[in-house]
Amino acid sequence: MKLVFLDRKSIGMDIDLSKFETFGEVVNYDFTYPDEVKERVKDADILVVNKTLINEDTIGEAKNLKLVCVTATGTNNLDKEYLDKRKIEWRNVAGYSTESVAQHTFSLLFYLYEHLPYYDRYVSQKGYMEDKLFTHFERNFHQISGKTWGIIGLGAIGKRLADLANAFGCKVQYYSTSGRNHNSEYEEVSFEQLLSTSDIVSIHAPLDENTEGLMNKDAFSKMKEDAILINVGRGPIVVEEDLVWAIQNNKIAGAGLDVLSVEPMSKDCPYKELLDDERVFITPHIAWASVEARTNLMDIIYTQIEEFLNS
Repeated sequence: MKLVFLDRKSIGMDIDLSKFETFGEVVNYDFTYPDEVKERVKDADILVVNKTLINEDTIGEAKNLKLVCVTATGTNNLDKEYLDKRKIEWRNVAGYSTESVAQHTFSLLFYLYEHLPYYDRYVSQKGYMEDKLFTHFERNFHQISGKTWGIIGLGAIGKRLADLANAFGCKVQYYSTSGRNHNSEYEEVSFEQLLSTSDIVSIHAPLDENTEGLMNKDAFSKMKEDAILINVGRGPIVVEEDLVWAIQNNKIAGAGLDVLSVEPMSKDCPYKELLDDERVFITPHIAWASVEARTNLMDIIYTQIEEFLNS
């Protein structure tokens, strides 16, 4: 049995994968470009991938391939029709990073909400050493207790976020992008009501026909001018040019983003205009990536392979 990891580095070199050797030969590639896939998978029995495209062009000559495991929840990179035609099974992983993503959502929010860049700079540039008062609150900030938190997408992560926001004293409301997720603990509202009444709006939805481009100029125009947007869902849910417009025209107070339409960030990304703007905080798609979440992810992948081989 030959198992090939096509983008080993996306899991993190700090995560020990030696136990996968119990399945047979393991070949690791830190990263694989599209034109390298065909050669690297031609004699593989099992593939472990993240974003690598899996279709007839890339695996058409992989005659031994039996299973493709995706180290993520999203499977947009898989041509499932072709896999089904070849009778090649596939697996993905859901629920492994719920705590990590919820935690990072708060990290993005607090960085923006309490103007932490300003206060960090004030101290690091020795402004506090030269002050006469014991305190300095040049940039006003508010408690999130009592604020309305609107959640777009009440799946597992959205629900966990709702519970944590509730514990902080927020009024929680949500909009189900699929129309399938309903929860009696929290108020379900229309998209328009969520936008117009929420002090914080966070996105925890998948990318699909219901969500692509959902946050556009019209949506930003309906938000409160002092509202904060957090996107830890998928980059294309937000129309990037429209968010730049919203920030530059003070339609909203700020945005915390962990996901972009093109990753890594392209040289022509609209957000490059905002890289020095303290109202915008961008992290490089790390919400899912706590050590615990990545360890959990690979434990699940290991179990999936084990169950497949024993079936």
